[in-house]
Amino acid sequence: MTSPTLSFSELALAPSLTQAVAEMGYETMTPIQAQAIPVVLTGQDVMGAAQTGTGKTAAFSLPLLQRLMRHENSSASPARHPVRALVLLPTRELADQVAQQIAQYAKHTKLRSTVVFGGMDMKPQTAELKKGVEVLVATPGRLLDHIEAKNAVLHQVEYVVLDEADRMLDIGFLPDLQRILSYLPKERTTLLFSATFSPEIKRLASSYLQNPVTIEVARANATASTVEQRFYAAHDDDKRRTICHVLQERGIRQAFIFSNSKLGCARLSRALERDGYRAAALHGDKSQDERLKALEAFKQGEVDLLVCTDVAARGLDIKDVPAVFNYDVPFNAEDYVHRIGRTGRAGASGLAVTLVAPSDSRLVADIEKLIKTRITVETLAMPSARARQRSDAGESPRSERPSGHQEARNGASHFASSRPVRGARPVRAAPADPFFDRPYEASASEAPPTWESKPAPGSTLRQIKAKRKVPALFKPAGSVYNAAPVAGRGLFARCLRGRARQLVNLALVKISHRDF
Repeated sequence: MTSPTLSFSELALAPSLTQAVAEMGYETMTPIQAQAIPVVLTGQDVMGAAQTGTGKTAAFSLPLLQRLMRHENSSASPARHPVRALVLLPTRELADQVAQQIAQYAKHTKLRSTVVFGGMDMKPQTAELKKGVEVLVATPGRLLDHIEAKNAVLHQVEYVVLDEADRMLDIGFLPDLQRILSYLPKERTTLLFSATFSPEIKRLASSYLQNPVTIEVARANATASTVEQRFYAAHDDDKRRTICHVLQERGIRQAFIFSNSKLGCARLSRALERDGYRAAALHGDKSQDERLKALEAFKQGEVDLLVCTDVAARGLDIKDVPAVFNYDVPFNAEDYVHRIGRTGRAGASGLAVTLVAPSDSRLVADIEKLIKTRITVETLAMPSARARQRSDAGESPRSERPSGHQEARNGASHFASSRPVRGARPVRAAPADPFFDRPYEASASEAPPTWESKPAPGSTLRQIKAKRKVPALFKPAGSVYNAAPVAGRGLFARCLRGRARQLVNLALVKISHRDF
């Protein structure tokens, strides 16, 4: 292998690329750039592993553009600008960031580049693809949409780059990746770059590469030595207070805060805003426009705390971020390496704080096994909420005041104390009223109650209504019914009803025999 080159000026790059690199302030190459760029320039497949923030994007972008310079032309015809290089990335934010860097490298050339990712309207992306581009940066899902819509033709692709390859080859991305690779020519150069490579990922990636050159400039899954890693024990209810304490104690003005869930990310962002911090949430349920605005506000310093899920853990290059907080211990140990890689970039120092709940011991053990470093979970001493409130109000601490029991032992009366006992309910005396304290005295002129008075003859109580007199039908004066004695009226009435029933039955029989 060629000896590592330390200066960009020593590379055999085109003048237009050399000019762009100089304008971006690049002078000395990082270890991954020094080893990968000469190999990629020879056209070999590469599997590169390096720590996050060491310049992997430039390690594949610059040699890729250099090899595409032979296709450079000023023709306006889209047919003269087919897709020659395809760069696949797992997240929208990372795809947008890589596309911007490639555009900066190629700004003095006639090579065209564009980016397509989900969450945005397809029409502007389709218009760019119809114009013709040599370098296409994409996420797998949206690229498949354009392939099915016949907007992207990939039969002339010469270079394929899988950035953050461990996530690209994850079980969730593998079906889409296989479909995309089926549209590409078999004769191509494949480059895989990532911060971490597990043995399983290496075996899976070997099926896509032909005799790859493996480049590892650091120990596998290693973290940057410039990042100070701290693990603090904290219950779920105390995590937010712990973050605020560390921010104030260390004077940190800007930081990433990672959460494992979208709902927890949104809730934590709102809680920090109530605490007086300028916070923004970044997770998968946000629209792409909201995610880009939150990221840009964080870059411009308009947001102090960016609370996010692992959607922002990979590849985002935001310079001078002093700290990263893991509000939740990541489920995947490799995500820990990516998370803390958001700080301490390009040789700067950084702080990574992980809050460990009692149920996170297994996840901490997985991280310890991955980074091969002994982890000590510390207990952070913080003032209690009550003590902090008393100090803000100018009160003395609880330990400096005698309690009610100590006053009783010292002979001091509880009621004579000038300060009431905390938590004791004040006893209120009942108001004195002579009218209610006087016993009941009956008045001589007072009338007896209604229920005790006897009704007058012929009258009824007010509560009992008199029967209503209803005139009886067929009850003429001097009738046989009225003349009958009281004792025989019931028998006489029954006889009349029986006779009437017989007459009705007889009439019905006659009607039934009549022919209608």
